[in-house]
Amino acid sequence: MLLVYTHKITPRLTYTFKHICKRVLGLEVSFTSKVEDFIAHDSIKMTYTKQPLSNELFVRSNELLFETGLSDLDINVQQWDETKGFFATGERSDLPFDIFAASFYLLSRYEEYLPHVKDTYGRFVATESLAYNHKFLNQPVVDIWAKKLKTVLQERFEDYEFPERKYSVKPVIDVPMAYYYRKKGLLRSVGGAVNDLRRFKLGQFYQRFSVLMGFKRDPYDTFKWIINRQKTFKFKFMVLFLVGDYSTYDKNININKREFVTLIKSMADYCNVGIKASYLALDDISILKKEKSKLESIINTELKGVRHSYSKLNLPVSYRNLIELEINQDFSMGYVDTLGFRAGTCTPFQFYDLDYEVQTPLQINPYQFIDAALLKYKSQLDKVEHLQKIIKEVKQVDGTLIPVFHNYSLSDMSRWKGYKSLFNLILDSAE
Repeated sequence: MLLVYTHKITPRLTYTFKHICKRVLGLEVSFTSKVEDFIAHDSIKMTYTKQPLSNELFVRSNELLFETGLSDLDINVQQWDETKGFFATGERSDLPFDIFAASFYLLSRYEEYLPHVKDTYGRFVATESLAYNHKFLNQPVVDIWAKKLKTVLQERFEDYEFPERKYSVKPVIDVPMAYYYRKKGLLRSVGGAVNDLRRFKLGQFYQRFSVLMGFKRDPYDTFKWIINRQKTFKFKFMVLFLVGDYSTYDKNININKREFVTLIKSMADYCNVGIKASYLALDDISILKKEKSKLESIINTELKGVRHSYSKLNLPVSYRNLIELEINQDFSMGYVDTLGFRAGTCTPFQFYDLDYEVQTPLQINPYQFIDAALLKYKSQLDKVEHLQKIIKEVKQVDGTLIPVFHNYSLSDMSRWKGYKSLFNLILDSAE
């Protein structure tokens, strides 16, 4: 066990050290403010304060983990070997940067509470982030920093054996619309057909007719393929169904349709199942509660996770609503148009509520990319290249790769040509 001496034990400090030491490095950690207890400890130890006690392993602390609330931070990002760092520590420190304060800044999403420009959906965008503007968004810097800490600890405590963790994959499949043509109801189907003809989309009209007549499979119906893929892997896919009411933003099948219910049940037999929370549920906990109850009544068990429509988050309210409804897994943390590490890590972490200064039970599963973000790369070769770069970054720190696909991006539609092979590339990377 690692013992950390510090002048003040705070919720921020315990939260950050536990993520870096326990979740990333697999190392139990405890804290003390008593010098005699620190001296008596006969295993690995370090001090995290302003001055070292003697010649022990020492990381000079920034004030961030001892503060409460938000303040205007002066952040100077600098090069650190193959990565970046900030909150410089000075010569006496065994690490040139306070990785704990820097990690807390990224994990707590501190910058998302500060004034920033939002997009048309009210989302925090990559270009507003410290990581994007200082060109380290493409690296899981928190995990890289943790490995640097491990190296320093190993040099000081040669006999201590650190546990090893393995690279893993946690695929997420969003289902905002189970079928493109089927089960839409007479009014929507007729309206769609008339619209096809009015716009001279004769090919689409023919496809719609063929699907509705049962001659062809609906293009969005990729569920048998997904199940067959799931059967060949031990790790579970996370499939998230939109079960909210029809609205301007959400246009899935009515949850009262028997075939839709059967589909959800069949997917739950093989995969983990959760909800894709509707756009309106983001700001209304009563709607979210209703959607949660709907899904749980279908699968007869607690749902395994949530992802918000359009990856929209209103911090901290969005996450507080999940906590109040006892939903403990979120998959909304990422950027819809950019590949990278929004929270600086590829290790699932707990949500820290900056207003209440407390670690919560909600586990955030940060995704590194969503299928639509790859559309900006025109060729399949470019898509593969950028995907492999992300996989390599996660593998180098033995982290968890979390990609987000949709049922329709695994179809044979021309817009999504080659995405099945991208999905398979990710699955095969775990072997």
